[in-house]
Amino acid sequence: MIISTRICMLAAILIYIAMMLYIGISCMRKNKSTDDFYLGGRTLGPWVTAMSAEASDMSGWLLMGLPGVAYLAGFAEAAWTAIGLALGTYLNWLIVAKRLRRYSEACGATTIPDFFMKRYRDDSRVLSIIAALIIVIFFVPYTASGFMSCGKLFSALFGMDYTKAMVICAVVIVAYTTLGGFLAASTTDFIQSIVMTIALFVVIGFGEGIAGGFENIFAQAGKLPSYLSLTSTYDPSTGGSIPYSALTIASLLAWGLGYFGMPHVLLRFMAIEDAKKLKMSRRIASVWVVISLAVAILIGVVGMAMTKAGAISVLTDANSENIIVHIANLLSRYGYVPAIVAGIILSGILAATMSTADSQLLAASSSVSTDIMGVFKKNLSNKSTMIIARVTVIAISIIAVFIARNPEGSIFRVVSFAWAGFGASFGPVVLLSLFWKRSNKWGAVAGMIAGGAMVFIWKYVIAGLGGIFAIYELLPAFIFACIVNIAVSLLTKAPSREITDEFESVSKMV
Repeated sequence: MIISTRICMLAAILIYIAMMLYIGISCMRKNKSTDDFYLGGRTLGPWVTAMSAEASDMSGWLLMGLPGVAYLAGFAEAAWTAIGLALGTYLNWLIVAKRLRRYSEACGATTIPDFFMKRYRDDSRVLSIIAALIIVIFFVPYTASGFMSCGKLFSALFGMDYTKAMVICAVVIVAYTTLGGFLAASTTDFIQSIVMTIALFVVIGFGEGIAGGFENIFAQAGKLPSYLSLTSTYDPSTGGSIPYSALTIASLLAWGLGYFGMPHVLLRFMAIEDAKKLKMSRRIASVWVVISLAVAILIGVVGMAMTKAGAISVLTDANSENIIVHIANLLSRYGYVPAIVAGIILSGILAATMSTADSQLLAASSSVSTDIMGVFKKNLSNKSTMIIARVTVIAISIIAVFIARNPEGSIFRVVSFAWAGFGASFGPVVLLSLFWKRSNKWGAVAGMIAGGAMVFIWKYVIAGLGGIFAIYELLPAFIFACIVNIAVSLLTKAPSREITDEFESVSKMV
């Protein structure tokens, strides 16, 4: 029976993977230029724009990381992080999306580094090269974390060798991304967001039944010190609680700042077919994010109650992120149909991981093939540029696979650090380039370098001092990058009339 139900689970997952490959092949013939490959020809509809942006953003963190945090420590850390992400999502769509769409089209930009270069008329391409290098630095390990998630999933479920499972998943992601480019990635991300949503609600429904209803779930949670509190967190190592200061809460809310600098999310803003439809996309994205984050946190609490009920074993730090896998495994024991449903749930985890990995691959490869190679190989034909783009996707994937070869690596730690890196390096530059006419190239260059460097310095040097310094590195790095960007812009030559005229022209259109 167990073998048969596992076959059903595997069949559901394989059907899902086959669908993703089919979409990649279908989209391949639509890619006739790099604009098509990296922006889908700016033809995305509002639903695909919204859902693909959020699916590419959330990754396996939504179905594994956040429930794991809630399972171990309760509401506080997970809830404040989720609130920050929800606010960041809404504000990004509200103040950045439409303006970036208009501005990128006005200057003919197809990537984020390309936008920075054309926005500031940087003929030396220093700005775009630095931006491209930052993308590669933070996206290669970020992509590796996605490959690790897939490898661990199949290894835990079917007893496969981790390395083999990870490589197979990487090949599938690379295949449909290389074939179909941005349109394939966005279309699959849209489907993956639906699968992720189904997985979240099925897990909640099943877990709630096993744990004895929501009344019993919250009763069990209430027995643990500060488990349901927002001002302190439960400490599983001691069984006590740890109070939260205002600075700690601000640090968790700072996750939302990362959105302003996420290249794979910002690209969706640039790719929508009509800027007027961004309002609908904003509503769709905001509602989906709030609901999915809330359900993800609730899964962690439900999982804790299932542990108390004896349905699943106690999960420690190393295994807490697999709570949804344990619930799916339990569901599969109830027969063939539940096993297929469990396969859909696990496809949701796979979808969350794949939707982020494909977008990261495109963003990183575009930085290499367009922004870096463009300095050395000018006037390339569309065909040659497309070949470089696809080869770059494969090359970056090979490096990511090499990084992901260790099954003991920490997925959450890599994601958290990369998120801070992008948020601090690009976030201030994006905001100031869109809303401050006086900003210039040198301010943008200094701000990017300062933000990226401060993430490393704070993470590995200052945070070790403890106390008020033991906060998420994104918050201080983002603030520092803003200050440096503004100061350098004011101390150097003002932008030319051509740049300010374009800024004012775009401002009138928004």
